[in-house]
Amino acid sequence: MKVLYELATNRPSNAFLRPFIADPPTTTLTRLKGLTTGNMPAFFEAGSNFAGTAIDEDNIVAQLHSAGKRVVHLGDDTWHSLFPGLFEPSLTRTYDSFNVWDLHTVDDGVNEHLLPLLQPANASKWDVIIGHYLGVDHAGHRYGPDHPAMATKLKQMDTVIRDIVQLIDDDTLLVIMGDHGMDSKGDHGGESEDEVEAALWMYSNRPTLGRLSEASKLPPTTAKERPVNQIDLVPTLSLLLGIPIPFSNLGAPIEEAFIGASGADIDNLAAVNRLTAAQIHRYQKKYALVSNPDAATSARLEELWNVAMRAWDSNTKSPADLEGLAAAFSAYQDASLTMCKALWARFDLISMNSAVLVLASSLVLLAVFANGLNGDTTFLVHNLVFVGAPSLILGAITGFVMSLFIPAAGTFQSSCLGAAMCCCGSWGYLAVVSQRVSLRFPKSLWSWFLVLCVLLQSAGFGSNSFTIWEDEILLFFLISAGILLLARSVRLHSAQDRSDAILHSMIFLVAIRIAAMSRLCREEQMPWGMSTYYASATSSTSAPWQLSISWLVALLLPFVLKWYYRLTNSYHGSVPLWIGVAFRSSLLLIAIFWTLDAADDGDWSVAVEKETLKTIKMYIAQFVLCLAAGAGTATFGYMSPCIAVTTMSPLTSQAIGRSTKKGAEHSI
Repeated sequence: MKVLYELATNRPSNAFLRPFIADPPTTTLTRLKGLTTGNMPAFFEAGSNFAGTAIDEDNIVAQLHSAGKRVVHLGDDTWHSLFPGLFEPSLTRTYDSFNVWDLHTVDDGVNEHLLPLLQPANASKWDVIIGHYLGVDHAGHRYGPDHPAMATKLKQMDTVIRDIVQLIDDDTLLVIMGDHGMDSKGDHGGESEDEVEAALWMYSNRPTLGRLSEASKLPPTTAKERPVNQIDLVPTLSLLLGIPIPFSNLGAPIEEAFIGASGADIDNLAAVNRLTAAQIHRYQKKYALVSNPDAATSARLEELWNVAMRAWDSNTKSPADLEGLAAAFSAYQDASLTMCKALWARFDLISMNSAVLVLASSLVLLAVFANGLNGDTTFLVHNLVFVGAPSLILGAITGFVMSLFIPAAGTFQSSCLGAAMCCCGSWGYLAVVSQRVSLRFPKSLWSWFLVLCVLLQSAGFGSNSFTIWEDEILLFFLISAGILLLARSVRLHSAQDRSDAILHSMIFLVAIRIAAMSRLCREEQMPWGMSTYYASATSSTSAPWQLSISWLVALLLPFVLKWYYRLTNSYHGSVPLWIGVAFRSSLLLIAIFWTLDAADDGDWSVAVEKETLKTIKMYIAQFVLCLAAGAGTATFGYMSPCIAVTTMSPLTSQAIGRSTKKGAEHSI
């Protein structure tokens, strides 16, 4: 794919090529959000890849639509999930992005409609065309970057770009970019250099592109030379197209687009840097009202802004002053971006390793409590408070002290890790000193399988394949456990126990399969997956049948539990209060929450503002969490047994015992 380098080298006033660095996570959906809003999506959004909802924050596509620009989209249908109703319907053509085994359908479709639109006769039909090719990405996923199929796709794209260059007129800017890179296996999503490094190339028939210095006229030979952030594209295109910069943008104008062919338009570069910095300053002011930024960092940002504004006010319009102005506003933008990256877009390896350590410790502790304690285990409950509470405090203090000597370790993370490890250690020590612990291995296939499931599920969190197929792997474990449970139930000696166990096993298997009917599929799962959660491919709300599940559960599940508890004469004590009132109320509130969420996403509500809906949802979620985790856990730990106990005289008890063959099994 040589066309980009050739034109950037031979015609530096018409084209430039620079490394285009993405912010992790490098999934397609999160990168599209960054490329249109100028902001950095948070890490939790990586799990929403190719199941995205419409972007409701300010973005360049919405700004173009508001300005009356005709925007045409061709290719990957993910854009229509993010920007529904913003593209020209008569000219836009979308294609399924999920089938990574198909290298040609999307690319051929884009070419079929893009090249005719570039003809002079069709120039008045559009203002902006977005063509999203997928062949190179799919070739990486299917074959990897070193396969001949990848070379074939790159050669095809080289030809396509050369054809486009020949077709565009003098009023058109051509931008070629990658939204992410790929690793040695052809995958992406993480923060490795291969995954975050892409390329940006701009071309214009007019010689309007320039460089600030002679040293930057040649294209970089590696991604380490003069890299540009992907979010920098947002203010650059916004300023070139004469539309407002999206409110949450954190990027900076790209130098080559504003410095002029001779590099003499430094006043233009200073002006656009000031405009962008002013927008970022407004955003930071608003963000500070709803967050709690570090005071020292905020003060430093404000000082950089004040320094730049004082320089602007005292500007003498000399080239040196203008270059200093551009650098001053650029320094403010860099500091703002650095602060936000530290908050939103980083892999915190210390916290990750701490979590792995806590997970491993909890598995050991679980093994001790599940199979290593001899005799009555209630002695631990009475001593955990007296041992666990001091351990929490001691561990937190230890973690805090460690963070003072290890600057890379955060104070909060270190304190939490120390508290967790000390708790695990103290509880284990409590079990050991009580001399009620012995090392016992499972003795049956059933027990070994359950141990294997727990270990594999825990180890799977470190696997990329597990992340892709987590739903199927978990489903396999659950169904396999249910089948073994059913086989074990058949071997029970008591007819009553056998029938109950078989019934419960069948209910478990059916319930798991029903739950698996509701799913969202990742791009890498195609063509073996089919998303059922959303109402349609471009919808941002769940299908109606999905929403009805929460209401059916809220209405039926309390009655099912009540019926089952009464079978065992256990619907007594505080159980009617918690199942009949608290549990039912919580389920109803959960159903209301998801209904409000769907109304928020789908703009169903006209009378209630979006902010009001979000506030109501937050309070509902907090109330249910407090009810379940706080009051529910405390009640479970201290309430009296829920089984009905009948007191009889010794003679009556003996008579009842003689009247049934297994009276000891059916009476208390």
